[in-house]
Amino acid sequence: MKIGELSKRTGVSIRMLRYYEAEGLLKPQRTTSGYRDYDPAELRAVERIRLLGSAGMTLATIRRFLPCVRGEGLVFEPCDELRNVLHEQIRLADQKAEKLAQSRNVLENFLHEIEQR
Repeated sequence: MKIGELSKRTGVSIRMLRYYEAEGLLKPQRTTSGYRDYDPAELRAVERIRLLGSAGMTLATIRRFLPCVRGEGLVFEPCDELRNVLHEQIRLADQKAEKLAQSRNVLENFLHEIEQR
């Protein structure tokens, strides 16, 4: 499939798909006329990239993570790299959650002060 169709099917912009390719996350074939030709594996790769990105992973982290993806779905092999990445991502998510909770408390205190006047 061409890049426009992949974009429509995944909801990812053409520009972002090109960026994923530049970052080494996608490796489409090229037609004789030079057009990108994506196969179903690339469609699944984009879906996985979006899923992992929604979990807060950066593209650099996703690049390390994708080799542990196997099969048709979102099945991950229990490779050591995967374990290490997941531990680090959980730690980062915990840090973000703590900072958000602190920000919420500050906002709640401001609101409480305003409402007491």
